[in-house]
Amino acid sequence: MSSLSRRGFIKSGATLAAVGATGVLGAANGFASDSGSGSPIRLGLASYSLRKFDRTKVIEDLKLLQTPFLNAKDMHLPLGTPEEVRAVAAEYAAAGVKLTAVGTIYFKDGNEADVRSKFEYCKAAGIPTMVAAPTMVALPAVEKFAREYGINVAIHNHGPEDKVFPSPFDVLKAVSGMDPRMGLCIDVGHAARAGADVPDAIEKAGARIYDIHMKDLADFHAIESQVDVGDGKMPVRAIFEALNAVHYKGYVDLEYEIHDSDPMPGMLKSFAYMRGVIDGMGYTRGA
Repeated sequence: MSSLSRRGFIKSGATLAAVGATGVLGAANGFASDSGSGSPIRLGLASYSLRKFDRTKVIEDLKLLQTPFLNAKDMHLPLGTPEEVRAVAAEYAAAGVKLTAVGTIYFKDGNEADVRSKFEYCKAAGIPTMVAAPTMVALPAVEKFAREYGINVAIHNHGPEDKVFPSPFDVLKAVSGMDPRMGLCIDVGHAARAGADVPDAIEKAGARIYDIHMKDLADFHAIESQVDVGDGKMPVRAIFEALNAVHYKGYVDLEYEIHDSDPMPGMLKSFAYMRGVIDGMGYTRGA
């Protein structure tokens, strides 16, 4: 674990003590995932949360967070030759990490060689879902290769600054007539900033949802107001209930974009809060 500031160390220790007292963390050297015992919500991590750290640290921190589920950003799963990608994926697998998605991957145009190379990247890693940010021009080519490779494409909404897909509803409109592999990664923070009711978006998108990026905001009009999950205005329980209602089978990946040099205290607190919400819904989780 990276060295923490004194304040961060105290905060992390307090969070660990509180979570450990409820039996959430389990054994220090293994994972205790949320994938069993009836919970409809499987909590994972978007590796962008650890963008300042290397792959070894990502694996260590997943164990501390007690989840094996990783949505890998390219700094932690570099685009390379198929052999290079398979080698990194094998390293994660050997550590007990399940690569659930990769991205966000950008498609600026419909150049088929470029699009194919990125699907080959996912194929080599054995990843079923690509979180993507295509332009409208690139959508037909992305759909073509999603169908060919059998890989789900989860288009990420990026809020008011995104002129193509600010809201999940914009993504849903674009993919509604396309191959069913073309779907959504709902970033709840960006969705709220774009004026979307997140539970409503989940209910309307239904089976088209292939990934969720979870975060919280103190102010739905301010991108810089991100806080630990549970400390802001995000209706976390309503989001989880909506996911359960549409029989969502994917992952809820914490994307923690603040305190990038010392994210662990806030990530621990966010996971503890989300697990508490799951417990409060009456579900029991895996060991």
